[in-house]
Amino acid sequence: MTPDDTLWDLEERFWTEGADSARHMTAKDAVFVFPYPVGILRGDALWREADVAQRWRTVVMSERHISRQVNIAVLAYLVSAERGDLPIYEALCTSTYLNDEGTWLRLSHQQTPTG
Repeated sequence: MTPDDTLWDLEERFWTEGADSARHMTAKDAVFVFPYPVGILRGDALWREADVAQRWRTVVMSERHISRQVNIAVLAYLVSAERGDLPIYEALCTSTYLNDEGTWLRLSHQQTPTG
């Protein structure tokens, strides 16, 4: 698996494996930006918010772009995800990862709904 494949796999797991998995893949004091009313969350507040890192049944990431510089990687993509009886969620997303001694950890994540 290439480094890019590893990062995309981590990103997909963030959407599909739930909060416990996401917590292990996230740097301490990470910053996430979610659509209103959730807003900006940092550190432990991430894991107290009910809408953060909930499992999605299906996730399709398209328009994928990645930029890597030494130990930092930025992923940008369009996500189409569904869970339960809710309408399909579509958003433009970015995530920033840090390679901390061989382990990629998410430093930030941002979502902008398309509709």
